[in-house]
Amino acid sequence: MSKQVFINLPVADLAKSIAFFEALGFSRHPQFTDGAGACIVVSDTISVMLLTHARFRDFTPKAICDTSKAVEVLLSLSCESREEVDSLVAKAIAAGGTTYDKPEDFGFMYTHSFVDLDGHGWGLLHMSAMPG
Repeated sequence: MSKQVFINLPVADLAKSIAFFEALGFSRHPQFTDGAGACIVVSDTISVMLLTHARFRDFTPKAICDTSKAVEVLLSLSCESREEVDSLVAKAIAAGGTTYDKPEDFGFMYTHSFVDLDGHGWGLLHMSAMPG
């Protein structure tokens, strides 16, 4: 049985965050979506739980990171091709996200990244071969 990964992220505006991730081509799982959170399906084994700040606080006693001043997490997602990397970054920027770097080609790996509406960093990578 494959393990599944559920990434929980606090979001300031749930509706806007849902629209952002749907603009990237990801789907919403209606059974795990309500007014306090939404399950965004990235793949068969990866889901992102977008949670309002109030709902997110139900899971931790710690303060929610101010992503304008500090980094709370960097998420990396593998892509099928360089084109998919570029396409996801372009879609993220068109949907209101940003980027702080340029694509990098390491020969065996191509990378680029975006920052979502709530300041969470997403690294995208396509590996054509393992480094030798």
